[in-house]
Amino acid sequence: MGSVFSPYYAWARWRGQPDPENHCAVNVALYGRAGKRWAMTERGRRHVQRDARFFQVGPSALEWDGAALTVRFDEMSVPVPRRVRGQVVVRPTGLCTFVGALDDAGRHRWGPLAPCARVEVDLAHAGVRWQGHAYLDSNEGDEPIENAFHEWDWSRALLRDGSTAVIYDVRQKHGAERLLAMRFAPDGTATPFEAPPRQVLPPTLWRVPRCMRTDPAEPAREMQRMEDAPFYARAVMSSGLLGERVVSVHETVNMPRLVSPLVRLMLPWRMPRVG
Repeated sequence: MGSVFSPYYAWARWRGQPDPENHCAVNVALYGRAGKRWAMTERGRRHVQRDARFFQVGPSALEWDGAALTVRFDEMSVPVPRRVRGQVVVRPTGLCTFVGALDDAGRHRWGPLAPCARVEVDLAHAGVRWQGHAYLDSNEGDEPIENAFHEWDWSRALLRDGSTAVIYDVRQKHGAERLLAMRFAPDGTATPFEAPPRQVLPPTLWRVPRCMRTDPAEPAREMQRMEDAPFYARAVMSSGLLGERVVSVHETVNMPRLVSPLVRLMLPWRMPRVG
């Protein structure tokens, strides 16, 4: 709701009409044997219904029953229009109340709702089912994301004891760098840890600069490039963390690239809109 990456929301702000409920989307990104597909159709207020336990955006919806979050989606991928239909059920082993400020003013906040969970995935369009470990978090902000940040690197790794380690390595637009390194036990308990040094990663095809915190004795290595966009990159990385060799999901966001007029004009190809 009120997607920070939405060009339509940015243009609405410029017109003085910033209604976040008029800019909602369910983003589905699939990788692997079922084939890579990306769906992120933005929809206006008349396509949205929500209450404390239910959130519907057009043909897709999320519902919390007190024990599990069920996500049902029926979308079309872009730029090649193909059906993306299925269900994801996330079952937390414990809920977490930790919330951390990403900027000095506390206008941007992050918190994992279920840092350790199990997931059941049923992709009806591809006839594929699987289950495994899952992670669910939340971000919220009181201002446009580009007001506070220059860029950040984020990573999440599953550790041997079943806990989850998350690192937010933030470069603010104004102010000092901020670093959040938290370890979450299966029951949701949060404990800070000292993050290892920063390693510069090879740039992406779009030349987005990237870094990752990793133990010096265990340099980070990219295993799979999932997303390579003008302002954003997502990859599976192998690295060293807390004395273990771990596999992480790693993301980089570059705000100057995001707000570039050229990128804003390119985004509708990946994020169409239904008014």
